[in-house]
Amino acid sequence: MKQTILSILLIMLLSEAYPQKVKDMVINDTLIVKATLLYKDNFKYGLDNWNVEQMPGGIVTNTDGKLEITDVSGCTIWFKKQLEGPIMIQYDAYVIDQGGPQDRVSDLNCFWMAKDLENPNDLFANSKKRGGKFSNYDSLRLYYMGVGGHDNTKTRFRRYTGTGDRPLLPEHDLVHPKFLIQPNQLTKIKIIAYKGIIQYYRDGNLIIDFQDPSPYTSGHFGFRTVNNHMTIDNFQVFSLAAAK
Repeated sequence: MKQTILSILLIMLLSEAYPQKVKDMVINDTLIVKATLLYKDNFKYGLDNWNVEQMPGGIVTNTDGKLEITDVSGCTIWFKKQLEGPIMIQYDAYVIDQGGPQDRVSDLNCFWMAKDLENPNDLFANSKKRGGKFSNYDSLRLYYMGVGGHDNTKTRFRRYTGTGDRPLLPEHDLVHPKFLIQPNQLTKIKIIAYKGIIQYYRDGNLIIDFQDPSPYTSGHFGFRTVNNHMTIDNFQVFSLAAAK
């Protein structure tokens, strides 16, 4: 019993608010904002902060203090806390290519600001129904970034409307190798949702810079992949506010 209580307390320490950590950062070259750490998870004490939706055959584990995803047919791993913008999300990803059965270099993907419009206050009401199958997420309202999809030949950003539409703008359909996955290499991801400014960075390089006239300002974040083997570490969420 004491050990269970201690484990819960440790998890809370990893994921609860850290208002004392504040830093200035620049968006769009000139806009300065203050970033305050809200949540962090280094995956050292389990996966209680996450909800896994996965097709049969795959597995999600806590391995050596990292989130390890070994997937066959589709997987989404949701952060249980609903996020309220403006926010910045950061994490480290490592796509594994070492000859294993699922070591396919593809689909370093994610969702953010996700909501189920049928259940706007409970994203997980239809969790079992979705079950990790990609097409079952079409009805959600969210932002989606698919890095290295189609066997690492395409990187795409989409804004799902929640009605089944997920339009792809030509400028968000990227095929140059610099936008694709580099396997066996630590990749630092940063996502910004700030008052209509939607950005996705990889290793400090801005890949997507989208101005949303009707931005999604709250919802859940999820790691997304299919037929892939990768690890995730150092997950952090910051609130953003205009610098005085």
